[in-house]
Amino acid sequence: MESMRDIRTRARSVRQSLQMTTAMKLISTSKLRKARRRLEESRPYFDAIRQTLGEILKGLPSDRGVWFDKRRDKEGRRIATLVITADRGLAGAYNSAVIRHVEEDIPKGSILLPIGNVGKRHFMDKEYLLLEDYPTASKEPSVSDARDIAAYVSELYLDGTIDEFRVIYTHLVSTVKQVVQELTLLPLAPENLEKRTLGSRADIDFDRLPDDEALLDLLVPKFLKGVIYGALVESFASEQAARMAAMESSSKNAKDMLDRLQLLYNRARQGAITAEVSEIVAGAAALGD
Repeated sequence: MESMRDIRTRARSVRQSLQMTTAMKLISTSKLRKARRRLEESRPYFDAIRQTLGEILKGLPSDRGVWFDKRRDKEGRRIATLVITADRGLAGAYNSAVIRHVEEDIPKGSILLPIGNVGKRHFMDKEYLLLEDYPTASKEPSVSDARDIAAYVSELYLDGTIDEFRVIYTHLVSTVKQVVQELTLLPLAPENLEKRTLGSRADIDFDRLPDDEALLDLLVPKFLKGVIYGALVESFASEQAARMAAMESSSKNAKDMLDRLQLLYNRARQGAITAEVSEIVAGAAALGD
């Protein structure tokens, strides 16, 4: 049996861990509250911009230009993926779920644009090309971050550096459930934009001025910015929810461990008292003899 001193040392260490996990839970709860509010504000735009662009594409001719170029005949087709993880761990399965999805779905040798130090550090040693990384994971996402990423991706696509662009992010279903999702944004395809989360609307016949190409050159960067911003906000909210749940579980485990250590301490203390009493009784008996 461990000594009382050893048990006290272990209990002190567990209490320190409990203080840390409790503080992190409170911080994540506060951030999650703000993130959910921002998510509720941005999600309608995130969904509507995909739906609206999908409706516009239905009226365009089959030969739509560079934004629709699938480049099927090109050898060595290059895929670029924006991968959103966190800057640090202690968030349950949040980071590992994203990393596992990338390794299962994204071909080796593809280009990655990592957001978050966890994903960046992991993929540096893998068979992927890290072309650029963005330090936006540790703070609340902003529209300017999404605009910069969208402009960079548009440039890569138009000059032929990449042939396809995807986004992998984490969708917040509830506080206890987050699901990794993947969107293919370029080249544009109506089938990738037909999800209607705001209710079905009748097909609209748009008048496109001055022409289709000019309209798409204006709309596509805005579309990319809107979807990327929505993905950043969803991932940030999911990270806070996952970390809050992980810290709550850790705090519960720490409290359970403290209870067990207290029981062990009481047993050790009782054993020590019993041993002392036995020694006193034995000594008294020896003197009596």
